[in-house]
Amino acid sequence: MAVSQTVVTHNKEWQVSSSAVKFKIKNAGFNVSGIFTGLNAKIIFDVSKSYGNSIEATIESKSVSTGNNTRDNHLKKTDYFDVEKFPVITMKATLFSKETNENFKGYFKLTIKNKTKDVVVPFTFTEKDGKATFKGIFTINRLDFGVGESSVILSDNATITIEVNTTKK
Repeated sequence: MAVSQTVVTHNKEWQVSSSAVKFKIKNAGFNVSGIFTGLNAKIIFDVSKSYGNSIEATIESKSVSTGNNTRDNHLKKTDYFDVEKFPVITMKATLFSKETNENFKGYFKLTIKNKTKDVVVPFTFTEKDGKATFKGIFTINRLDFGVGESSVILSDNATITIEVNTTKK
């Protein structure tokens, strides 16, 4: 007699308590830094599980800030982030791999201005006393997403740094 059994596992769900999404890009030979604020995410992540983990995150494109109002207003216009037509930037994990104890790689679908590209995000995950921090850094080509045009002044590549502090839900 065969017995069918379903095993249900519950991965840990995390709630965002604070976040920092920063970018850096060369413009006219100088590094220009900026931030996006207001990250929202549904995070299910358990280092002891090789399946069932997921991260889905959104951030408002209009939250872009470089500390220069003229530049920020330009970045919000049609040729860059087009915040009226494309109000959110999204990232959705498709797979995770564990590299070493606290080091992982996340394979994500990143969508900016309705253009979706695969990105690999190496990140660390540290957990203690019901709190956890995710820290990752990766580079994208802004032209892949239609953010600006090819330029001799502005670099094609931007480095993105994400730090998300969470509490166990």
